Amino acid sequence: QVQLVESGGGLVQPGGSLRLSCVASGFTFSSYTMSWHRQAPGKERELVAVISSSGGITNYAVSVKGRFTISRDNVKNMMYLQMNSLKPEDTAVYYCKAARSNSYWGQGTQVTVSS
Repeated sequence: QVQLVESGGGLVQPGGSLRLSCVASGFTFSSYTMSWHRQAPGKERELVAVISSSGGITNYAVSVKGRFTISRDNVKNMMYLQMNSLKPEDTAVYYCKAARSNSYWGQGTQVTVSS
């Protein structure tokens, strides 16, 4: 059974940091491109960051570049998103996704940036 489970979300003040985690099971994690996406209320889901299967290539949305860092551990079947200098506009539900010929999504974790 394929599972992607996100954790690490919460309430943080502007300028603060959070680290999101995504644990994968039920498929060959190291063969999949992994990504983080987010969806704010009333908005479409958007790509935040993507990392290649080996971890050697990463790309970021312009809005988060320089503030967020995506990484993965193919031994632990884990993916991470380190989020620094958070802004209120980063408030959203954050989802992890695994993609190859097919794709899988996690259930999401809420991130709220507010004073």
